[in-house]
Amino acid sequence: TRDPKWRRLSFFWIKIYGIVFAMGVATGIVQEFEFGMNWADYSRFVGNVFGSLLAAEGVFAFFLEGGFLGLMLFGGNRLGPRMWFAATAMVVFGAHFSALWIIMANSWMQTPAGFEIVSDPAPTRAVMTDFWEVVFTPSFIPRIMHVFFAAWTVGAALMVSVSAWYVLKRRHWHLARANLTLALPFFVFFALANTFVFGPNQAVEVTNNQPLKLASMEGVWQSTSCAPMYIVGWVDEAAQATSGIAIPCMLSVLAYGDPNAVVAGLDSFDEPTPPINLVFQAYHLMLLIATVLVPIALLAAGLFLWKRRLFTLRPVLWLLVGTVFLAQIAITAGWWTAEIGRQPWVVYEVLLTTDGVSPVVTGAEVAISLGMFIVLYSVLLVLFLFLLNNKIQKGPEPLEDVETVAVSDLPDTLRHVFSRRPRRIS
Repeated sequence: TRDPKWRRLSFFWIKIYGIVFAMGVATGIVQEFEFGMNWADYSRFVGNVFGSLLAAEGVFAFFLEGGFLGLMLFGGNRLGPRMWFAATAMVVFGAHFSALWIIMANSWMQTPAGFEIVSDPAPTRAVMTDFWEVVFTPSFIPRIMHVFFAAWTVGAALMVSVSAWYVLKRRHWHLARANLTLALPFFVFFALANTFVFGPNQAVEVTNNQPLKLASMEGVWQSTSCAPMYIVGWVDEAAQATSGIAIPCMLSVLAYGDPNAVVAGLDSFDEPTPPINLVFQAYHLMLLIATVLVPIALLAAGLFLWKRRLFTLRPVLWLLVGTVFLAQIAITAGWWTAEIGRQPWVVYEVLLTTDGVSPVVTGAEVAISLGMFIVLYSVLLVLFLFLLNNKIQKGPEPLEDVETVAVSDLPDTLRHVFSRRPRRIS
């Protein structure tokens, strides 16, 4: 567009992305070593399948992303606009391609397919027999779409949150308004799509392939037709009972499209179960936040379309500031549901978690290393939040021609907001 405000905003958000990327690398690279040290038996058992997917992620995706990352971060003033945009697009593509391989590997752990168990020669291990069955396990497509839209929701929420905060603090007015105008429609669309399309699709996949996880997520102890879906509740594992506020028959409708369908209860399974209440609470926390984000997004969009009243209503702007925290909690709770919900299996119904640990690692060594990682990750988290807050506080570079704005230049609906402030604001 050759409009300078978009260039300023691009410079700003790319700096934010650089901080997020560095945090992801610093915390993610540890897993590559953890597979060999703490999960040696798991690595030996699934190496032929799982290892090939992770290797492909590193060769095809991570190097692509990392190769163009420097051009994106430091090429804004050196490359032409088209080359800089191309470098940025390659980083975006690399990030999504990386997620693709990682979710392939994780989905295979949830619904393993395309392999056989081989014992000769020792040790016993899983060997890939069909690459496409490994890649397109029954859970892969629903899970990758759910992950993509959840991640996009968090990203849009961050942009909306920061923009709303600038409007509240009366800083970077022109840039904040432009950024909020751009990000808000994406936030509304992603939140709606994930809550009403890709989230339910993921639930149907769990119903078809991991019925024990579904029973744990909803605290269903006895097989029942017209199974209720809880909004909030509590699971008493000792008494094998679930109590709370529930919508009658809703679980049967969502899982099978039939209010009279029978949902298998925990009493239908002979295998060990995950920690039921923890899975139940994590799942319902994700659902609760999703149902809160949608009305916030729709309210903000409606006020924006109605004479741009969004920019004058401070309570709604504060709600938008909080959306990034809610979205981050929701996506974390979703991962807790997925990973804790398939316990006690590290590879669902193939390899128990207890059989995947390194035999030479003692409980004390695990506790010590875990404690060290908690300390190290806590330091990284503080550093990450400090750098992120510092960049946000500093904000984008001001536009020379609109660095200040007179109250008389503001829209009529905004003049009263600044009537008690100095006549010129940043």
